[in-house]
Amino acid sequence: MDKTSIIGIILGIVAVGVGMYFKGVDPSVLLNPAALLIIFAGTAAAVTIAFPTNEIKNVPKLFKVLFTEQKLQSQEEYIKMFVEFATLARKEGLLSLEAKVNEIDDLFLKNGLNLAIDGQSPEFIRDVMMEEIEAMEERHLANAGIFSQAGMYAPTLGVLGAVLGLIAALGNMEDIEALGHAIAAAFVATLFGIFTGYVLWHPFSNKLKRKSKQEVKIKQLIVEGVLSVQEGQAPGIIQQKLASYLPINQRIQFLAQGEKQDAEK
Repeated sequence: MDKTSIIGIILGIVAVGVGMYFKGVDPSVLLNPAALLIIFAGTAAAVTIAFPTNEIKNVPKLFKVLFTEQKLQSQEEYIKMFVEFATLARKEGLLSLEAKVNEIDDLFLKNGLNLAIDGQSPEFIRDVMMEEIEAMEERHLANAGIFSQAGMYAPTLGVLGAVLGLIAALGNMEDIEALGHAIAAAFVATLFGIFTGYVLWHPFSNKLKRKSKQEVKIKQLIVEGVLSVQEGQAPGIIQQKLASYLPINQRIQFLAQGEKQDAEK
């Protein structure tokens, strides 16, 4: 489970709830079916209109992505793997990697290594693998766009809900006390619209983009690793080259650990 998503939502609700308490707002005002209908059903309707069916049907899967921790191999693990592949390939040739390929679960890496073993040119391998990355990025961007658009629609629908509430409130001005309650209730839709837009939908969109960026970075490392092994580069050079994908502190620690292991051998 992705704990940050859960923690963020809880903090958002607590922040608004505590803020309402200090402002002296009765929490019961949130039990407004009309406001809930306008915001949630209205946002769903607007998003459904804005996106084609094949993208809308992915929404349940996107919620799963948002609340599930990515199960990706670390960059360090991939670097160690490519160092192992390079060592084997320099000793016994690229064909010796066929047995290793069968043990790999990562289809992207497996396809890249198969292309290298089959003797395809580096330019062809890079083009094929980069096109796959670009296609994945495009899909992920479209998915994130669903929540981004929802974040734009929800606050505006909140204003619409407030306007409708004010129309209803001003239609009966004889009872001043009731009028005050009606006006307060009218702005509940605005509250829901702003909260869902800027605490849920926009952050959800950003999280999907960040997860996509992490996956893209790993796949780019894989591309460079496959091409480096195919070119017959030395394991140490490959390790140094691929370590450049790591953050500086993580890179220094990883390379130092590698030097220590080499010294022990």
